[in-house]
Amino acid sequence: MNGILERTLGILELLAQHGEGLALADVAERLGIPRSAAHRLLADLVRLGYVRQSRGHGDYLLTTRLVAMGLSYLSHTGIVDIAQPLLNRLAEISGELVRLSVVDGERLTWVARAQGARQGLRYDPDMGSDARLSCSSSGWAWLSTLDDDEALARVARQGLGLPEQYGPAAPASLQAVLEAVRATRAQGYSLTVDTYTPGLSAVSAPVRFAGQPAFGVLTIAGPTVRFTLERMQALAPELRATAAQLAATSGASPFFQLTAETGDPAGAPTGRTPIYAV
Repeated sequence: MNGILERTLGILELLAQHGEGLALADVAERLGIPRSAAHRLLADLVRLGYVRQSRGHGDYLLTTRLVAMGLSYLSHTGIVDIAQPLLNRLAEISGELVRLSVVDGERLTWVARAQGARQGLRYDPDMGSDARLSCSSSGWAWLSTLDDDEALARVARQGLGLPEQYGPAAPASLQAVLEAVRATRAQGYSLTVDTYTPGLSAVSAPVRFAGQPAFGVLTIAGPTVRFTLERMQALAPELRATAAQLAATSGASPFFQLTAETGDPAGAPTGRTPIYAV
């Protein structure tokens, strides 16, 4: 990392992945920048209120300022207002965690959720993180709406989520990812078991206009011991119907409308009247 802006954003993204905080030396080492430069940037971020330093060990942590900015942005785009009632209903029907992720450039980010499990095992991850495209159910659902070459290019740029890092069933090669994406495309939804997290099953459907890349993905996820393959397949029609409803109401959100109209940054606007489908 060379530029000041690139280094500063790198620090923020790194600290976002470490809620417990990181020492100055760790920040500098992980980003490959001199300690003196890292210290100056961290001092500026502390002064501006984006980072704080813990009293005990002197580690650097993010404040809630970025979180507040993100939540404010989402509230003004209308994403949560549009999606939440649909997510709540699907969570009640499934009894599992329902999540919405949105496409933003090359990233697929989880932005809203509804928890249907009231007792027993619960899968309830943090929001705001990006999906690993090669091994997540939501990643496969999005990739299935792209052509094979573009799907593989995106996975290659992000990198494979290998079994030792994610779930034991995570695809270990680009060819294995492609086979999973093609299977997803054929049935209209993805099914994963132990690919993203050990003991986790998930089913996802793309939110899209007919014939266009997805601009969002709707996912139901739960513990594998309870959320079986048969259960996921039984819920797939309801999931796809909800994704279609979300697509049909997406025009009320400036964020969804912009993403759907322009498609991926690599492509041009279609200029066609959208037909809603999943």
